[in-house]
Amino acid sequence: MDIVIREFAAGDEDAYGKIDDSFVVDSILVPSLKGREFGFAVESVPSYTKSYKDEVNSDAENEDEDCSESVGGPDRIRYLAWAGDEAAGRIALTRNWNKYALIEDIAVDRKFRGLGIGRKLIDRAKRWAKDGGMPGLMLETQNNNVNACRFYQSCGFVLGGVDRYLYRGIPRNKDEVALFWYLLFE
Repeated sequence: MDIVIREFAAGDEDAYGKIDDSFVVDSILVPSLKGREFGFAVESVPSYTKSYKDEVNSDAENEDEDCSESVGGPDRIRYLAWAGDEAAGRIALTRNWNKYALIEDIAVDRKFRGLGIGRKLIDRAKRWAKDGGMPGLMLETQNNNVNACRFYQSCGFVLGGVDRYLYRGIPRNKDEVALFWYLLFE
């Protein structure tokens, strides 16, 4: 199957928002700090399905948002992965205040996982960041997205920070731990 990664364009809003980002949670990543390096263990939890799309509320971004600010411009960009005429994945990038390229959103549609699309999106993000003179990529995910954490680690990301309180104000997510991952260019 040919996968094409192309820059988000006007008219792609429907395709961008229809990507099924759901995943099964059956374990959590438990970070630990030894010296200046993070490690982690994985613990099993009762299984459930999670989707970030389900957690969007009226004051946060939503799938009907105005995506025009992401079309063109030097400091933000979005890409879509296409499998034929079907959107199979997405990634949104911003030049962050600390000069890193911040991956604000990355998702591969559930039915297209395991085909290397996530890695192609990360590779495209790396090219964008390097072309923009940024020192690396960064992103945040939660400790209950273990498969994503393992994927980021396989792409060369390292765990650089942990925030136990980021989700405390959201009742259904109050026990989640934010994990900050970095891919440093050298």
